[in-house]
Amino acid sequence: MTSISPPPSTALPLAGLTILDLTRLLPGPVATMHLADMGATVVKIEDKGVGDYARTMRHVKNELSQLFIAVNRGKQFLKLDLKDAADRERFLNMVDTADVVIESFRPGVMDRLGLGWDTLKLRNPRLVMCAITGYGQHGPLAQMAGHDLNYIAYAGMLAQNTDETGRPVIPNLQVGDLLGGALSAVQGILAALLAVKMGGPGRFIDVSMTDAVFAHHIMPLLAKNYDGQSPPPARDLLTGGVPCYGVYRCSDGRYMAVGALELKFWERCCDLLQRPDLKTQHWSLGQAVGDDKAIAVKVELEKIFSSRTQSEWTAIFETADCCVTPVLTTEEAMAHPHFSERGMTVRISHETEGDCTFAAPAVKFSD
Repeated sequence: MTSISPPPSTALPLAGLTILDLTRLLPGPVATMHLADMGATVVKIEDKGVGDYARTMRHVKNELSQLFIAVNRGKQFLKLDLKDAADRERFLNMVDTADVVIESFRPGVMDRLGLGWDTLKLRNPRLVMCAITGYGQHGPLAQMAGHDLNYIAYAGMLAQNTDETGRPVIPNLQVGDLLGGALSAVQGILAALLAVKMGGPGRFIDVSMTDAVFAHHIMPLLAKNYDGQSPPPARDLLTGGVPCYGVYRCSDGRYMAVGALELKFWERCCDLLQRPDLKTQHWSLGQAVGDDKAIAVKVELEKIFSSRTQSEWTAIFETADCCVTPVLTTEEAMAHPHFSERGMTVRISHETEGDCTFAAPAVKFSD
C-alpha cells in the first residue's frame, strides 16, 4: 500500500478504527478525509485501471491532481478489481475486521458485485456501511446521474441563489457534495459507530445528497409556512431582503460584508456610518423584509460604502463589534492572522507534486 502523509496519531479519538473507502471524486473522499483527520485508518480502494477520477482532474503539476492530494491525505491506497474473484475475496477478508465500508456507486452496483449490505453484514455483524448517492437508494430519481449542481437544483436551493437579474448563480462551495454528501456521511457513520459501541448491531446508512440539501433548506421552508410560498430570490431575511445583511461595493471595487442582523449591531453600524437616522430601518422594528423601503435603505448603504476603499472601511469596523467585515480573496484569507494562529493551513510534501498547501482540519481536540 501507498499513502499520503504519515499515519494518524494514536492520541486522536478515532484511532483504532478501520475504514474501507470505495468512493471517488469529492463527497466520499472528503468524508473519509475527515475521519482520517480524527485518527481512523482509512484504506482507499481503487480499481486497477484509472482509479479515482480525481487523480487527473485539473490542477495537475506532474502526475497527480491537487484535488486528489487535498482530499485523500492521511489514507492508505490499495488497488483491487472487485469483479475479479480473488480480489473480491481479498476485500471480503478485509471486511471481516473492518469497522466501516463506505461507497458511492449507484444503487445496486455493490449487490451485483456480490458485496451488498446483506452479504457484508453476515460476515461482520458489527460493520457500518454507508452509501453516498445523489438521490438515495430508492425513489424515482435513484438511478439518475448527477453532480452538485443538479442536487441543489432539485432541492430548491439554486432557485434562491441568484444574481440581480434573477438568474441562478453557481455557488463556489459545493453544498450538495460537501454538506449533503461528506458531512452527512460523517454524521451517520459516527452515530452508527456509537450505536455499535453501545452494543447494537451494525447498520446501513443511506445518504442522499439531494435529500440532505433539502433538509437544510430551512429559511425558504419557513417562509412557505408563513406566507404560503417561498420568498422571491434575493428578498428574504438572509438573501438580500434587508439592508443590515448584505454585501456592499467599495470605491476600489472591493466589498464589505454587513451582517448586522441584530438590532444592537445595526445601531452600532449606523453610528459608524454616521447615519443614525437609519437605526429605525431595521427588520426587528417592524420593517417589512424585501419591500420597497428596505431596498431603498440598501441603495443608501451602497452609496455610503462606495465613498471609501475596502481598507478604509476595514480600519473603521475592525475594532467595532457589529459584524461588518471585508470580503477577502483566498490568498488574503490564507495570510490572515486568524487562520495562521488557528493553524488552519497544512503543507503536504508529495514525491512528484512537491509541496502543496491545503486547509487543515477544522475540528480541534484538547490533546
